[in-house]
Amino acid sequence: MSELATFRKMVKVSERHGAAEWLTERVALFALIPLGVWLLSTVFTLTGADYDAVMVWFRSPVNAVLLAATVLIFCAYASIAWKVIVEDYIHKPGTKTLLLAVINLIFLVIAAAAVFFIVRLALGSAPLPAGVGV
Repeated sequence: MSELATFRKMVKVSERHGAAEWLTERVALFALIPLGVWLLSTVFTLTGADYDAVMVWFRSPVNAVLLAATVLIFCAYASIAWKVIVEDYIHKPGTKTLLLAVINLIFLVIAAAAVFFIVRLALGSAPLPAGVGV
């Protein structure tokens, strides 16, 4: 026989675990709306621009920071969204844990690589450290 449900302020405790994720997902979404509009306007502005114009755009600290913020917030939002999908539809505990770890690793690598290359472009394509690349 199962235990009696624990209640806090008339809400079952087990129903409260997703509130922080839900709020984080909504805050990230609301942050992505203006950043997405900014990114789209930038894409339309830079369409047809030559290489030098694009490099000047990347070297602007404001543009580099906004682009890095867009990538980081998008990766965080996508990671949370995929986590919710996996938790809802994958029921085997081992498979669920493995998928969540892979999803987090994928989005961490994407975010790190994107920020790395944004910083490289913002600094004028600084050379890679010795022994890295060709």
